[in-house]
Amino acid sequence: MPKKEKSKLRIIPLGGIGEIGKNLTVIEYGEDIIIVDCGLAFPDEDMLGVDLVIPDISYLEENEDRIRGIFITHGHEDHIGALPYVLRQISPPVYATKLTLGILEHKLSEHVLPYEPRLNCVKAGDVVKVGELSVEFIHVNHSIADACCLAITTPQGIILHTGDFKLDITPIDGDMMNLTRLGELGKKGVLMLMCESTNAERPGFTPSEKTVGRSLEYIFNTNPDKRIIIATFSSNVHRVQQIIDVSARHGRRVAVTGRSMLNIVGAAVELGYMNVPEGVLIDISEIKRFKPEELTLITTGSQGEPMSALYRMAFSDHAQVSLGRSDLVVLSSSAIPGNEKLVGRIINELTKNGVTVIHDHSVEVHVSGHACREELKLLMALLKPKYFMPIHGEYRHLAANRELALDMGIPERNVFISEIGKVLEIDKSGARFAGTVPSGKILVDGYGVGDVGNIVLRDRKHLSQDGIIIVVASVDAEAGLLLSGPDVVSRGFVYVREAEELMDEIRQISTDVICKSLEGSRSDRIELKNALRDDLTKFLYSKTGRKPMILPVIMNM
Repeated sequence: MPKKEKSKLRIIPLGGIGEIGKNLTVIEYGEDIIIVDCGLAFPDEDMLGVDLVIPDISYLEENEDRIRGIFITHGHEDHIGALPYVLRQISPPVYATKLTLGILEHKLSEHVLPYEPRLNCVKAGDVVKVGELSVEFIHVNHSIADACCLAITTPQGIILHTGDFKLDITPIDGDMMNLTRLGELGKKGVLMLMCESTNAERPGFTPSEKTVGRSLEYIFNTNPDKRIIIATFSSNVHRVQQIIDVSARHGRRVAVTGRSMLNIVGAAVELGYMNVPEGVLIDISEIKRFKPEELTLITTGSQGEPMSALYRMAFSDHAQVSLGRSDLVVLSSSAIPGNEKLVGRIINELTKNGVTVIHDHSVEVHVSGHACREELKLLMALLKPKYFMPIHGEYRHLAANRELALDMGIPERNVFISEIGKVLEIDKSGARFAGTVPSGKILVDGYGVGDVGNIVLRDRKHLSQDGIIIVVASVDAEAGLLLSGPDVVSRGFVYVREAEELMDEIRQISTDVICKSLEGSRSDRIELKNALRDDLTKFLYSKTGRKPMILPVIMNM
């Protein structure tokens, strides 16, 4: 029997299942492995001090010689953000469309890699053959240009990975999602549909991006005397294009601020994905040359991120822009779950400063880039997949997508809600879950990748809740003497000057514990530290109801 009939097709999500972000899927057949997307996620509230979260790629490092390529669906952070870190460990070629590659190249230039990455530019319609697998890029609509879904042809059949998509009949760039090609694949036969689930709970269709253009026109018409500041996602090139177009029609100059906004707009203009009329775009340093009503500012910070350009404007900390009563701020986005408080804080601060803020859903200044129920059902109807796996979403989103698949007639036994690290095997006898591979989260904190784990996070949480007490003493273990101290340092526990009596009691208890240990010939430093921790913990909890971290420092002279 030929090898390809013996081999099993394995689908392994290493991210993007049961969570928002960190999208990374491994597809392997025989000796060939391909990776779809390589994204990051942002830390949860309990990940104190952590900057980014990326997938654990231990399994990929162990099988690096079998990896034939990383295939990127589009240029959002949750699909490309982990690449600078992953490419330090493994070195397969990367395949992506022109804008995605432009964004990625700029991102990689900020990191030092041990080798020159192999970046390959493809376009919608291209097919890349790697080993026994081939990958076709198919154009879809999304909130960033140059997005594609992937048709992965294997000896077992076709896997269709949607990436992120929506069905926009009137897209800004004029190219609708390639339903014709998807229909052809459906007729040919699709083995597995891996379908995004972000909006699977929402009924109907996602509105077209052009509805935002009409809302912007209304806002500009009704506020001719105000400087207009619009905050949106930097990656939404079509939204930025519409803002520039409406500003040009109203005779306004446009200035862009915010690091990520400058980077992506610069790449989009350079690569021809944005058309800016001559003289419309000005540097942020030039805005003082124009009257407020002659200006539009496009900025980052629509999610209330601290240190973003809009945040600094709101709190009067921006070098070039001060906001007041002559300004109108438009939040052209919806709050990502978990960011509501940050967004609310910026709105409150802007309003306090007399700035008019538009963020109400009654004015359609934002539409989603993800497919709602009817679009998801349309895709399933076109492709008629044998097997179905919902991806990209929290469990409730995956479950809602699963229900849609069942409504569309896909048998329940053929619908698989997976987990990170769980292996789905497909062969001629069917599909089934078959074990797991190493997986999880790697935390990025500053320049450190993976050096912050559960123990460090536990200590940070402990410190943030109850503070720390440091007890410093010098002893002569051989003579059994306390030479100096103990000195007590408190941080984040109590204000020392107002708790001198408590500090004296801590010193006295520490002295008693140290002397007792030295007298009893229990001069082992570890035992002494443990005894100090235990006694002080009991005392402080009885006195304050709090359990600060206690750090004894015992020096043997």
